[in-house]
Amino acid sequence: MGFKTKIRFIHKWLGLISGLIVFVVCITGCIFCFHDEIKDITRKDWRLVEPQNKPFLLPSELQQKAKEIAPANKASMVAYYGKNRSAIVYTYSDTENLYLYFNPYTGKYLKTENPKTDFFIIVEYIHLYLLLPDYIGKHIIGVSTIIFILLLISGIIQWWPKRRSDIKRSFTVKWSAKWRRVNYDWHNTSGFYISLIALILAITGLTFTYEWVGDGIYKSFNFGGDKAAETKTPTIDTTTFKSNSATAIDKAFIQTLKLQPKAEMFFVMIPQQKGDIVSTGAYPHTLRYDQQSNYYFHPSSGKLIQSQTFDKKSLGLQVVEMNYGIHTGQVLNLPGKIIAFIVSLIAAALPVSGFVIWFGRKKKSKKVKP
Repeated sequence: MGFKTKIRFIHKWLGLISGLIVFVVCITGCIFCFHDEIKDITRKDWRLVEPQNKPFLLPSELQQKAKEIAPANKASMVAYYGKNRSAIVYTYSDTENLYLYFNPYTGKYLKTENPKTDFFIIVEYIHLYLLLPDYIGKHIIGVSTIIFILLLISGIIQWWPKRRSDIKRSFTVKWSAKWRRVNYDWHNTSGFYISLIALILAITGLTFTYEWVGDGIYKSFNFGGDKAAETKTPTIDTTTFKSNSATAIDKAFIQTLKLQPKAEMFFVMIPQQKGDIVSTGAYPHTLRYDQQSNYYFHPSSGKLIQSQTFDKKSLGLQVVEMNYGIHTGQVLNLPGKIIAFIVSLIAAALPVSGFVIWFGRKKKSKKVKP
């Protein structure tokens, strides 16, 4: 067996093993690409509000309103998504999680969302876990993603033209040929054209499964370093600790607004037990989860303990925190999402066209054998 023959053998069997899962992951990725835009159209009654020339309600007020609506649930986070968007109080109990939407100016209750029944969250869970328990599903997805990366590499090796005269043919599809030849050419050329972006999407996707991938990205851009040390949450002395005060989260939110006056999106993490601090985050753009600045406050006094603005973070941490935006194309706004959608759609078609190639050769070999 020659080198390319061995690569073809590996490519074939890796594709047959992982093809169905790669197809599911890529299709769900396509669907999820524009979830914010689709939800803004189909759920505008509770996602969008009329901007007002007054400050947002304090998080403790929204927390109290959420308690009245879902008394059995405990609030974990209050998020403000923009001047023309509703605020969400994220709550949980032993049996369910509920997301409660409010008008951030008036406190008017708008909607309760249950992630177990939300279409796009179900799609996201299929994408991440195949709707299996996360400790099982994420490893199936992770291994399949690693195989997909190997398929991209082995596919490029197979595609690489042997002679200079074959270069033009390798970049084009012979549309006038029979459908099997068209399918073969399309599989090779489309795989080549999307390979670089598909590789980036696959690697950034692996960070959701394996922490070591994120650590590797961090160290690659920092030429070493310790991500855990840079992202470590500060601690407080619990021996002189007073009970958590609702005013502490309000003070933390007000200070965050003053520290980041140009930011559009904010969150406030509510302490859940004794010793937990209040953490807040600010983002410069609505529905963009990169370039975040983080602040940590004392849960009793609301005094600022530690700040970590985006510009003070290491390059490695900045890239790691941009991971979601890179993976979804969000980092380039709408054009980036369109690119991610097209690449994911083509990647979903590759296992199908690859299976057709394998099945056609199998049938052909059976005919030739007698």
